[in-house]
Amino acid sequence: MLAGVARWIGFLTMAAGAVGLLFLVGGFGWFVSHIASDEVPLDRKADGIVVLTGAAARIPDAIELLATEHGKRLLITGVHRATSAAEIARLTPLYSKYFTCCIDLDRSALNTFGNALETKRWAREHNFNSLIVVTSNWHMPRAMAELVHQLPDVALISYPVISEKIKSEPWWSSTDTARLLFAEYMKFLFAHARMRLDPDGAL
Repeated sequence: MLAGVARWIGFLTMAAGAVGLLFLVGGFGWFVSHIASDEVPLDRKADGIVVLTGAAARIPDAIELLATEHGKRLLITGVHRATSAAEIARLTPLYSKYFTCCIDLDRSALNTFGNALETKRWAREHNFNSLIVVTSNWHMPRAMAELVHQLPDVALISYPVISEKIKSEPWWSSTDTARLLFAEYMKFLFAHARMRLDPDGAL
């Protein structure tokens, strides 16, 4: 009798594990399919622009959007505390003048959740009702989820910066790229689980 019960428990455990694995793999496929693979010219404008620091191309692309009047101000969130505005300005010397009028630096955010909180504070401070969001294409799903959670009443326009590595080769052909995307997928799931426990974005 006990042996039969143990076998059923073992079978149910294995079945649950298999179903969970199928959901995980299927969800990863959905996640990867929603990552932009091509750059698309932005034909819309917004009140402000926010760029989440990380890959090198993000900041120059965001500053160029500001210079072409896609937004009134730019927030660079997640800047290292030891990095000065002058150092960042050297990335786009043609647009260095914007650092004296229209670019704000946030040095307090340490992760994507912190980026969203600081973006919320900045958008509220400037009474912005629409934002262009600039970050890497693989990071965009989680960034948008965090920002939508914090700013449900603000129109968000994604501007994904395409990773050169992902652009040059299929993700499944590179162990490093596949590992990066799967790690990001797990962070995406964790962020959604946290947000379910925090429906008002108060944490």
